[in-house]
Amino acid sequence: MKFIFKWLFRLFLLAVVLVVVFFLSLDTILRVVVQHNIRAQTGMEAEIGKFHLGLMEPVVHIENFKLFNPASFGGTPFLVIPEIHAEYDRVAFAKKEIHVTLLRFNLGELDIVKNEAGQTNVFSLGLALPTKETIAKSRDTAEFKQRTGLNFKGIDVLNVSIGTAKFIDLKTPQNNREQKISIDNCVIKNVKTGADLVGLAALVALRSDDFFKSLLGPPKPDAGVLKLLRY
Repeated sequence: MKFIFKWLFRLFLLAVVLVVVFFLSLDTILRVVVQHNIRAQTGMEAEIGKFHLGLMEPVVHIENFKLFNPASFGGTPFLVIPEIHAEYDRVAFAKKEIHVTLLRFNLGELDIVKNEAGQTNVFSLGLALPTKETIAKSRDTAEFKQRTGLNFKGIDVLNVSIGTAKFIDLKTPQNNREQKISIDNCVIKNVKTGADLVGLAALVALRSDDFFKSLLGPPKPDAGVLKLLRY
């Protein structure tokens, strides 16, 4: 009986250790899972420097997120995001509602790449940069619910920073360009639809000095587009 008790106690201690190790490694596990899911759904490699999902507090924090173009665009970087920090309403989430109390989003770099075949990544990947007109007409909450099963209730405080946009021509490097947008901590309150981002779109257009308009022209997305920048 004493022998059995000792082994049961040892197994109990082992279980406790395993649980502690799991929780200490949870962020690392989730980081790997998120990277894998992005690659599986988009075909694009992703790197996340740090991923934290709060267990005691409703927080998701991501640092040094990088998304890379596929091989057809040289595997060059596409997005560099130093920080995504989100705090959400846990009660609303239990009701299948997304209510973000704070979203801090820092887009450090956006790279528009033209490959040797003359294709531009934002079009060939089915992406379209938002304009003031498209944002003003946006009513994405119904589609968001259809795609996720969740109701989007809005963002109380959105804090956006945008750094640099680059154009990379793999065939003719002398066409490469860089535009500093330099928007720091632009705060927008009560974001419920894309129409609430018209002011931000206008600010980006002003700071970019027609950089996107001169490079991209009218979009021609392929069938089966990926809407990676919508949310």
